[in-house]
Amino acid sequence: MDNVPSPELTAQWHRRFAASCNNRAWALSWQETRSDQDNREMLDVAHAASYHWDKVGTALNHARADVTLAHVHALLGHGELALAYARACLAFFEAGNGEDWDLAFAHMEMALAAVVLGDRDLYDRHYALATQLGQAV
Repeated sequence: MDNVPSPELTAQWHRRFAASCNNRAWALSWQETRSDQDNREMLDVAHAASYHWDKVGTALNHARADVTLAHVHALLGHGELALAYARACLAFFEAGNGEDWDLAFAHMEMALAAVVLGDRDLYDRHYALATQLGQAV
């Protein structure tokens, strides 16, 4: 009995789950108020999106998943994790990968991580760059 899905079908489902989880993480992040359960779901789906992109995505998908993870961890007060993910995506986008807005978002995630960590200098530097790049897009 062969009930194993084809590699193509498996990849299709990974893509579907990655996009769906990513979209849910951002939707939860935009809520004005979130319950503890919402926060847990936001964290879980952000990591799930990253996992599924690791299975089938491009380097760009992985970097954008890091943006989402940086954002979610910053919202939850996980400064060191937010900074680690923000640094990872920033390095990718500073190397000329992605779109102009990707780099602006990466700098904004650096600024958000800096706020959580209480690092005013880091915040000022990256917020200014995010604003400058965002206005240019």
